Amino acid sequence: MTIISLIKQVPLPNEMRMGEDGLMDRTKAKSIINVDCQYGLEAGLQLRKHYPEARMIVCSMGPPSFQASLKKAISMGYDEAYLLSDKKLGGSDTFATGLALATLLKHLEFTKEAKAPFVIFSGRQTSDGDTAHVPSQVAENLDVPQATFVEKVTSGEHGNIIAKRIIEGGFQMLELPTPCVVSCTPTGIALRKPSLVGAIKARNATVTVLGIDDIGLGTEKIGLNGSPTIVSNVVDIVSERPPVLMSEGTSEKEKVNSLIQNMKKERTVLNKQAAKEKIKTDTFDFQVVDTRGDNKHILTWAEVVNGKIIRPSLELFTPARHLANQLGNDTKVKTVLIGKEITALSDTLFEYGADEVICVEDERLEEYLVLPFAQIFAQIVKKEKPEIALFAATTAGRELAPRLAVKTGSGITADCTGLEIDEYVDKKNKQIIRPILQSLRPTYGESKLATILGFEYPQISTARAGTFEIPARMEDKKGVLSTFEPQLDASAFRAKILQTLRGEGGLQNLFDAEVIVAGGRGTVTDQLGLVKELAKALSSSGINAEWACSRAVVDEGIAEYARQIGQTGKTVRPKIYIAIGISGAIQHLVGIKESDTIIAINHNSKAPIFKNADFGIVGEYQDIVPELIEQVKNGTFQIAKK
Repeated sequence: MTIISLIKQVPLPNEMRMGEDGLMDRTKAKSIINVDCQYGLEAGLQLRKHYPEARMIVCSMGPPSFQASLKKAISMGYDEAYLLSDKKLGGSDTFATGLALATLLKHLEFTKEAKAPFVIFSGRQTSDGDTAHVPSQVAENLDVPQATFVEKVTSGEHGNIIAKRIIEGGFQMLELPTPCVVSCTPTGIALRKPSLVGAIKARNATVTVLGIDDIGLGTEKIGLNGSPTIVSNVVDIVSERPPVLMSEGTSEKEKVNSLIQNMKKERTVLNKQAAKEKIKTDTFDFQVVDTRGDNKHILTWAEVVNGKIIRPSLELFTPARHLANQLGNDTKVKTVLIGKEITALSDTLFEYGADEVICVEDERLEEYLVLPFAQIFAQIVKKEKPEIALFAATTAGRELAPRLAVKTGSGITADCTGLEIDEYVDKKNKQIIRPILQSLRPTYGESKLATILGFEYPQISTARAGTFEIPARMEDKKGVLSTFEPQLDASAFRAKILQTLRGEGGLQNLFDAEVIVAGGRGTVTDQLGLVKELAKALSSSGINAEWACSRAVVDEGIAEYARQIGQTGKTVRPKIYIAIGISGAIQHLVGIKESDTIIAINHNSKAPIFKNADFGIVGEYQDIVPELIEQVKNGTFQIAKK
């Protein structure tokens, strides 16, 4: 067995600076091993317990400075290190990065035809990009199975890998044959510290540095010029609310009464998101070029869970219809529906905005699996030739879409919060490309808004769940229902689902809630008992309330991933968000910024959450929350329904 870990060295987000060209300059920022990659490294070391004689390899792609992180991996217990470093790789997008890393692995003789088994570990995503694309794209380039969002890996029978994969509402147990790719979440086991022996070993170790010529990689599909997508602009995101109104009083009752009075005061929430200044194309005497060819229409995926279409898939119809209206010329929204006995769900899709539903019925597809679904989509794309393909950024959508991008040679943009049809001024070739999809996504710790353009078709994007409203339902609206019969071979079912478990806390609950009560690290003393009790009291009073938590609570195993709010969890937009014991890290704030009103309860008066809240109470949650629960029960604390 060979255990391979792919890692990336990333800059600290707070040290990033914007260059004069509008793009991010990371040259002077301190760097660390990407946090998610650290969990991938440790997962590899954990698996070695089952294979004591395993060959341990760590690989990366980047400038020579990345050797520091590779040597750190050696100090942890890895044996060999390889760095793909070449200036011609500069500016590579995820498509090009996945291709380059896969080519490196093939050069090292790790292919699906290899006689000796191997497993490739990686982090789920990187902090500077947050796309979660590269693991899927490496797997597709190698044509091997994958499991993403994995928090635990063990060895199964016949050398197979058993992976516990986090999904919305619970988890799945997957069985993967080797070779395979596994990307790990930060809910796994944290990276160990280097031993003295390991540190000495790393000091004397040599990192093998290779260029693209060494591995036989051409320049056609790498680097800035070869990548199918580009970052056309990056701007600061500015999110502003009026200054927080802090509760006054010496007792818990007085503070809660002060909160109630403050909430009666009229306040206006201001959410500002910076946008780039539109270039006036009439100042350029360039030819207008339409590069779409035969590609037309918009394709979406209706993800089915437990026999129902999930909310994020319905949210897609809002940007899809918007884009279709911008494009005009009878642009249609076509939705792919895959599963077992799911044709009847097409009526719902028509009523929410689909013009055509392409139905794929197969009893083997009752539950989502990335390999057959990717094959199906690639075949549908080849037949339909869509201009744009949209996926919800769920755990499934975030691994399916990048795998499809490799199959179709397209670019992809992750976790979008804005989608518009616009144009691109290509000064180098003196032309204006029109129309083109502009995908807007937060990045660099949610502090910047990047505009991504794709030049291959279909232009693929995933939309952040909870960002777009579900469109109004048009009762009895009809459309065209068609069927598609894919060609699926046995290799599409190499990976098997052993178990799927979904708890009662799924996506729908948090997305529909009028009030969300969330607990952070400061509420783990009672295992979120008071947080849950407050949510229950609100529900008993007739309010649609739900409880949630920050990532720290999930990492400690106190709550399931489905409850997590923030950059690595969910984006929610309740009428009121009550943050209890949550410090207010930017990664959490991005998940709650769409809330109409934010109430913060924290014992630390200097906690960042108060700078991003509308109302605040300073005090111990064990004292404040019981009083708030009592006020809810006696009807004093009331919340107007939506």
